[in-house]
Amino acid sequence: MMFPVRAALVALCLTPALAMAQSGKVDHSGHSMPADATLPASTQAYIAVNDAMHRDMAITFTGDADVDFLLGMIPHHEGAVAMARIVLEHGSDPETRKLAEEIIAAQETEIAWMKARLAALGQ
Repeated sequence: MMFPVRAALVALCLTPALAMAQSGKVDHSGHSMPADATLPASTQAYIAVNDAMHRDMAITFTGDADVDFLLGMIPHHEGAVAMARIVLEHGSDPETRKLAEEIIAAQETEIAWMKARLAALGQ
């Protein structure tokens, strides 16, 4: 029973690295490479946001599940907000833009709540 769960976790962890490797934008350490000028501006922006989000999600764990969750989710949500702003700047589909606006509103509220909760927890 544990094998399927373990295999699923491994697949989830490897999927982003495999996708980057297939795109040809990965260095030998498995990190995405800096965007180059031949890519569309939106792609360059998404790469930068993705790299920053993953860097910032690499928190120093405290051992407190609640605190660690909040510490990791803040940069995750900040990344989602930044991605939504990119689609507002570069996208044209009204439905996608509407979703981006909703994501910004909801996740900025959640970010503020998580920061306040961390403060209340002494972090």
